[in-house]
Amino acid sequence: MEFRGFEDARTLLSRYLPETRLVRATSLETNSEQQVFLKLESELPTGSFKVRGAIYALSLHEQVEGTREVVASSTGNHGAAVAYAAKVLGWQARIFLPEKNNPIKRNNIARLGAAIEERGTIDLADAFKAASEYAQKPGAYFLNDATDRDLPAGPGTIACEIFEQQPNMDVIYVPIGDTALIRGVADAAKQISRNVKIIGVQSERAPSYFLSWREGRVIKTETCDTIADGLATRTPEEANVVAIRELVDEVVLVSEEEMLQAIARLLIDEHVVAEPAGAATTAAFLKSRDRRGSKAAVLVTGANLSRETLQQVTAIQRRINAA
Repeated sequence: MEFRGFEDARTLLSRYLPETRLVRATSLETNSEQQVFLKLESELPTGSFKVRGAIYALSLHEQVEGTREVVASSTGNHGAAVAYAAKVLGWQARIFLPEKNNPIKRNNIARLGAAIEERGTIDLADAFKAASEYAQKPGAYFLNDATDRDLPAGPGTIACEIFEQQPNMDVIYVPIGDTALIRGVADAAKQISRNVKIIGVQSERAPSYFLSWREGRVIKTETCDTIADGLATRTPEEANVVAIRELVDEVVLVSEEEMLQAIARLLIDEHVVAEPAGAATTAAFLKSRDRRGSKAAVLVTGANLSRETLQQVTAIQRRINAA
């Protein structure tokens, strides 16, 4: 994407959203030469970065006569973002979720006035199919963040903010779900700095894009049963695989326990609330302690932490403390 696209997205989004903070996280630094910053996307409305892409993409879609409803399939955060964007832009919204979903995220969508329909299990396959079929009816528009051409410019503005807030960033850690986030951030960042490294992060239990990035071809997985529902993808898009192969320098896998420990670390040491997908980047950073002298930005992409996951975090901390 030409850099002008990211500038246009910043201009448009400034009408609806504040810039998010980039805060120093000294508890994560392992030596005096290292600087670590948290990009707090969790502070945006709905508690997730997703509103950047949803507002931008929906704003660009011309409301032709008869188009009045936006449709999305989601594990939660994209659905809430689309519901929020619809509300501020004057659309109706209908969100298709897996039957096993994060209740915090579901409640966010409901509070924003969107219609909710549940299909299938934990991954998006059935919900996506139902949303696609529903969107065939007159007056409906399917906003798919995995394939929408315009949407990545929205999250790409994160990179623009990072380099304004802290120039000369060496590395940016970005979670990988449907890849709209990392494609946008990496594209913008590498146009600003030739030297910046982009490190993608996936769950060990949902590694489809990691495998595809490594092999250079689409590799699907049978399941994607991870606590990080924002990373729960098992059917990569071929065009997205090509893009991340060009833009992403490294992809790291993190375990369920590593994400839970990262949630605790952020909460206790930095007073930052993060859901598993939002803490995955911190978990990955903690596995990369050899980056002496690096200036790193770690994206905290969501704060919608379920009670069940918080209980798991507490259990792990008790076990660690008792050891």
